[in-house]
Amino acid sequence: MAIEPFRVALPQATLDDLRQRLSQTRWPDEVRDAGWEYGANLEYMHELIAYWRDRFDWRAQERAINAFAHFRTEIDGLGIHFIHERGRGPDPIPLIITHGWPSSFTEMLKIVPLLTDPGRHRADPKDSFDVVVPSVPGFGFSERPRERGMTRSRVAAMWVRLMAELGYERFAAHANDIGAVISAFIGLDHPDRLIGIHTMMPSFPRPPLDPADPPLSNAEREFLELQRRWDQEEGGYDHIQATRPQTLAYGLHDSPAGLAAWIIEKWRAWTDPHGDVERYFTKDELLTNVTLYWVTETAHSSLRSYYERDRDPRKVEPDELVRVPTGVALTTEAVERAPREWVARRYTDVRHWTEFPRGGHFLALEEPELLAEDIRAFFRQFR
Repeated sequence: MAIEPFRVALPQATLDDLRQRLSQTRWPDEVRDAGWEYGANLEYMHELIAYWRDRFDWRAQERAINAFAHFRTEIDGLGIHFIHERGRGPDPIPLIITHGWPSSFTEMLKIVPLLTDPGRHRADPKDSFDVVVPSVPGFGFSERPRERGMTRSRVAAMWVRLMAELGYERFAAHANDIGAVISAFIGLDHPDRLIGIHTMMPSFPRPPLDPADPPLSNAEREFLELQRRWDQEEGGYDHIQATRPQTLAYGLHDSPAGLAAWIIEKWRAWTDPHGDVERYFTKDELLTNVTLYWVTETAHSSLRSYYERDRDPRKVEPDELVRVPTGVALTTEAVERAPREWVARRYTDVRHWTEFPRGGHFLALEEPELLAEDIRAFFRQFR
């Protein structure tokens, strides 16, 4: 498996075409005082698209991205992009960090230096990591799958191969969202390869709730009801992406404004649905992620991950457990704040439990220092 250096260098014609399309946006109407209740707010989207068209500097973001060591390789016939930064400490632990949707490797750029070189960031150099940040197939600069079956369990096996090729027979994993599912599958299918999992979404795998299992606690019942309400109010994106991603793709692939609305609404809702998304992220940070989806033409291939998820022949059996050492880190996102007894139904070796006082779904970009310290604290016991 050949590993080649990779550098981000978009053709100027691609950026010129994006700016032209932004200038020709055909805007929908909006009911009076809609706010964000109907979806992405029209006034905010006008402001964001104007900034994207007139002031956003992709070349500056490109230079920042290229400050990291990027590579490409081929796994299972697909080109895979990843960052690989070596730790600056006496004995770095290899750590793979996997992004989710609608995110990308760019969410992790702030946290990578905190983990590879803690000594430069007021932390102990002994807590360093060799950090690998891959782009999931169909996201960013990884190749778009053109065949059925690119499931999250399959990606888990690909990550094991990637880490072995980099010389890491055993490694640590951190993730949230889709990445947490992939990491959990590594724990289920390749437990001998993992030092431990640091997860922000311990609600996967979902417990089977067999009649023979212990009855639900009050906290578990409240959590299930909260998830039910969330699915009703927030889960429309999941249902359409898991059932008709091709239909949605025509709009997102053709309209950068449409793509931005679909993504930014989630960044706001999953960070602070009652506030201003720019309290937590700059326009440049938000648009770097959106631009990546646009220029790599991965809107549709990223949506298909949900379709494949629901059709994965690899089902988690009722008696399957994640037995590797696990650290749980919960943000303020209520739908993922699973009770300890709920997590214990699937994870048998939880050694670390943190409930952050602040921060939402995209914590690596929002509160990188907070997250980095928790990752360092959990894995310190394995050094």
